[in-house]
Amino acid sequence: MTEVGARQQDPALRIASGRKPFVEPMRLGQRLKDIRLSNNWTLEDVSQRTGLARSTLSKIENEQISPTFTAVQKLSAGLGIDLPQLFATPKRKEKPMGRRDMTRLGEGKSHPTTTYEHELLCTEFANKRMIPFKTIVHARAFEDFSEWVRHDGEEFLLVMSGDIMLYTEFYEPLALTTGDSLYFDSSMGHAVVSLSEDDAVILSVCSS
Repeated sequence: MTEVGARQQDPALRIASGRKPFVEPMRLGQRLKDIRLSNNWTLEDVSQRTGLARSTLSKIENEQISPTFTAVQKLSAGLGIDLPQLFATPKRKEKPMGRRDMTRLGEGKSHPTTTYEHELLCTEFANKRMIPFKTIVHARAFEDFSEWVRHDGEEFLLVMSGDIMLYTEFYEPLALTTGDSLYFDSSMGHAVVSLSEDDAVILSVCSS
């Protein structure tokens, strides 16, 4: 290889000589679309947030136009992110690693209270997206609770045995029996009492 050819292939020399090295395009349109879809927003939603027309947003997403600096500022403000986040290339998601956690009958982690006896299930994994537990309902009346039960996230509830009454902050009490299920906002105050002669048993799965 000649000396000239070596210089042409040396990235440092190309930069020093004023030639721009190859860089991956920013793909702002794809970045905008990824942000929109990850938040379950429509183009109309983004339009209302940013003040940019839907047609303009569609052209940006499809790389048909390059947004002005003013448009970029509106995107940043409307989407609630700073400029570096808007232009940052999202990290590629790693392939999910297979993992599992089993709890045999009666081997969950016990957490008794005056109204419930919780058995936490599958407790080996950290950073779980869901928290499953089985609950024996001791409470027989709403008055057994000193205050509403509430926690962040959402909850799925399945009655495994018995009959229950579910009290919630914004709804009338709801009677559920074996096999019935419910999905609700667990930041809303709630409480479960057993209507059966024996303690009812429910399975709950909460988002973490």
